[in-house]
Amino acid sequence: MSTEVVTQQLPAHKKKKEFALLKTWKRLIKNKMAIVGLAIIALQLFMALAAPVIVGVDPNKQNLELSELPIGTEGHVLGTDNYGRDIWSRIVYGARISLFVGIGAVSLGLVGGVILGLLSGYYRRLDGIIMRFVDLMFAFPGILLAMLVIAILGTSLVNVVIAISIWSIPTCARIVRGSVLSIKKQEYIIAMKSLGASDLRIMFKHVLPNCAAPIIVFATMRMATAILSTASLSFLGLGAQPPTPEWGAMIAAGQEYMWTSPHMIVVPGIAIMLVVFAFNVVGDALRDALDQGMSLDK
Repeated sequence: MSTEVVTQQLPAHKKKKEFALLKTWKRLIKNKMAIVGLAIIALQLFMALAAPVIVGVDPNKQNLELSELPIGTEGHVLGTDNYGRDIWSRIVYGARISLFVGIGAVSLGLVGGVILGLLSGYYRRLDGIIMRFVDLMFAFPGILLAMLVIAILGTSLVNVVIAISIWSIPTCARIVRGSVLSIKKQEYIIAMKSLGASDLRIMFKHVLPNCAAPIIVFATMRMATAILSTASLSFLGLGAQPPTPEWGAMIAAGQEYMWTSPHMIVVPGIAIMLVVFAFNVVGDALRDALDQGMSLDK
């Protein structure tokens, strides 16, 4: 295949991908549940970024005279906990921690998983070695693997990020590998090889961008898993430590008061439920929109 033909095919391929992306976005916003999920995610992002502006109360400020105030109390819209700390301010600042851990864990997991998946799918001689390593990681239940990592590294939010990211690597690697095995057989990839393009250039400039769809879906749905796992680890005392305003830690602190002050566990529980629901429905909608786009392209 001549150089002129290849140079004509690549821009056309790029324009086709851009058009497909626009169609995918239009299909996504037609999904009402996806719109609800995006709105919840946008609200959490706003709360995380504008926490000092939204609330004027220190989330760790204690006032025992105002302890266990119910929801709707003047000046404390969501009540207070057993130390008199404002629950609304702790929920808002907790959104920042959930996003930090979720984005950090998913990003690190994507880096490791994408690299392993690319190498495994592109180089057949490495496939068996890498996939056996991935199978070994799959042998450990995710939450137990995270607990093991934290037991070794110690309890902190940074270590929670590392633990959850390690848990995310094998699944991401499998997804990327499957996409690479299909993409590297395409004509434009074979053409780039015939023109003498390096393996690194082909993998990161041509193969990886075409793996974006499954990676984006995985990352979106993995955010829900990361946030839920963070809350679970903090509830067990392996994540955020008091007095950090983390949603799972808030539930753990409020379980002793669940009958006298149920709002101490109900409010952070609803926050976790809404955010996990939002990322899951957006991930499902993305997958449906992308699958529909690929079926139409065929």
